[in-house]
Amino acid sequence: MTTTLEFPVLLRLIDERSSAFRAAVASAPSLDVQVPTCPEWTLFDLAQHIGEGRRSWAATVAAGPAPAKSAAEGTPVAPREREALSAWLAESTEQLLDALRKAGPDRGCWTWWETSQSPQTSGAVARHQLQQLAVHTYDAQITVGAPQPLPAEVALDGVDEFLSTCVATTSAWPHKPTAFDFHATEGHSWCLTVDGDGARSTRIPAPGTTPVAAADEGPNAAGVSVRGTASELVLFVYDRIPADSLQLEGDAGLFDLLRAWEPEE
Repeated sequence: MTTTLEFPVLLRLIDERSSAFRAAVASAPSLDVQVPTCPEWTLFDLAQHIGEGRRSWAATVAAGPAPAKSAAEGTPVAPREREALSAWLAESTEQLLDALRKAGPDRGCWTWWETSQSPQTSGAVARHQLQQLAVHTYDAQITVGAPQPLPAEVALDGVDEFLSTCVATTSAWPHKPTAFDFHATEGHSWCLTVDGDGARSTRIPAPGTTPVAAADEGPNAAGVSVRGTASELVLFVYDRIPADSLQLEGDAGLFDLLRAWEPEE
């Protein structure tokens, strides 16, 4: 069973996560409260980032194949008045959704992930935009003291999307070749292999369906494995929750190397 979501489902979930984000912002006693998971931002800063970012990606998708990211023309400043801010955020989401609907899933467009395993298409942009909104919705929720797990269908696709878009690269891994296994309790697993050819993500059988190899049984055996719900895995890879929130086996220090790695594109 694939975890990749169909294009209409992606658009529906983008709309749903955007609504959840606006609800969290609306419930805040102040827009000047600090976001614990993004300490350099206030809640207003986060809302501004969400709105401006969706408008920018709407312009990029609408531009189609292009050598550089397109900028949104005449983007209005995010208003500080609560109802006006909510309306501005809703309009930002609708601009993105409208651009995606008109483009369809297969139209080419600029992306920053040229050497990843994700295509440079509007469908891949929609997939990544969903994860951006899902994680930032969690940021807003935790800010107002009401954090919720990411919806399962969003999170299951989110693990795969993060590994194939944000980590996969053709740049050489500068350390000893190894692999990272990610196991979701919902029954899906992934392996990220890193070596001289770069980083590549693949789906693997869930724990218990095949023997699990020890870390020294081959070049593709996992140096470290992490297990949790799909939501916990996504929040972990995006640095929203600590490693001790999940079950880790193997060399946890490998995650420090992975986070510090800056591939040369």
